[in-house]
Formats: sequence, structure tokens, C-alpha cells
Amino acid sequence: MAAAACVPVRVCHQEIVKFDLEIKAAVQDIRDCPGPLSALTELNAAVKEKFRHLRGRIQELEQMAKEQDRESEKQALLREVENHKKQMLSNQAAWRKANLACKIAIDNSEKDQLLQGRDSLRQRKSTKESLAESASNITESLMGISRMMSQQVQQSEETVQTLANSSRTILEANEEFKSMSGTIQLGRKLITKYNRRELTDKLLIFLALALFLATVLYILKKRLFPFL
Repeated sequence: MAAAACVPVRVCHQEIVKFDLEIKAAVQDIRDCPGPLSALTELNAAVKEKFRHLRGRIQELEQMAKEQDRESEKQALLREVENHKKQMLSNQAAWRKANLACKIAIDNSEKDQLLQGRDSLRQRKSTKESLAESASNITESLMGISRMMSQQVQQSEETVQTLANSSRTILEANEEFKSMSGTIQLGRKLITKYNRRELTDKLLIFLALALFLATVLYILKKRLFPFL
């Protein structure tokens, strides 16, 4: 009977070792879990399931130990069962510590993200204020340019008005030139008419004509070259 029981005992022992190693690996995964809490919950569910299987195998091994015929084999198996129970308790303690460390790390990470979010809000607020100030400065610059352009338009209108006045002055001078031309033609007719008079009359006429021409030239000078 003892020989027949060796096979299930060996298999049970191997399964206990396998679940022990899987639990240790799962506890390490919990310790390294970056979050979120939902991921931690899934890992804990898997560990609970492995502990359930491990506990069942330990109970099976304990029952097998009690059924052994030889007292020495029974005590040896019971010592193994006790060692497995201690190892399971150690794994449970490591599991609790890993959960505590992971939750602290997740809380700190969430706090950091919250602080980063606040900093981001402050930066966006500062950016909006900067944009508003820039827009105000641009508006003031555009208003200044608009005022400058208005002044330039006003100056252009004044220049056009000055040119118009100068054009009217030139037209008036042209009319006077035409009037003087008629007067000159009339003087020539008079000279031709009295050409047969005495030398004295010719001299008087010549002097009169010279005086007249001087007057005309003086007027032209004043009209055309006022700066001379």
C-alpha cells in the first residue's frame, strides 16, 4: 500500500512546488505593477486562485500522510506538509507587502499625474494670457498704422489741392499772355501807320515802344521768374 501511494504523493508534491513558484512570480508581478488599480485587481485574483489550488494540494498531502502505514513515512510527510504551510504563510505575507507597495506606487503616480495636470492648466492659462496680450499689442499697432495712413491721405489731399491752385494760376497767366499778344499786335499797326512821320516822331514812338516792351518784359519776369 505504501508503494502504491508513492506515485500520488510525488505528483502532489510536484504540484505544490509548481504552485509555490507561480505564486512567487505573481507576487513579483504585483510588486512591479505600474497600475492602474484594475490591473492590480486582476493580478490579485490570479494569485488568490493559485493560493486556493496550493492550499488544496497541501491538504491532500496532509491527508495522504495520515493514511501512511509506516510511522516514519507519516512523520516525514507531515514535516513536509508543515514546511509547505510555512512557505505558504511566507508567500501570503510577501503578497500583502507587494500589494501595499504597489498601491503606494500607484497613489504616488496618480498624485504626480494630477500635479502635472495642474501645471499643464497653469501653462495653458499663461499661454492664453500671453496670446491675449500679443493680440492687444497687435491691435494697438494696427490702430497706429491706421492713424498714420489717415494722416498720409490728408497730406496727399492737401498736395493735390496745391497743384490745382498752381494750375489755375498758370491758366490765368496764359490768358494774360494772350491779352498782351493782342496789345503788341495793335502797337505794331500803329507803328506802321505813323512810320512816315518825322524822325522825332519815330524817336518818340521808338521810345514809347521800348518803354512798353520793358514793361511787358518786367511783367513777364515777375510772372514767370518771381525768384529772380
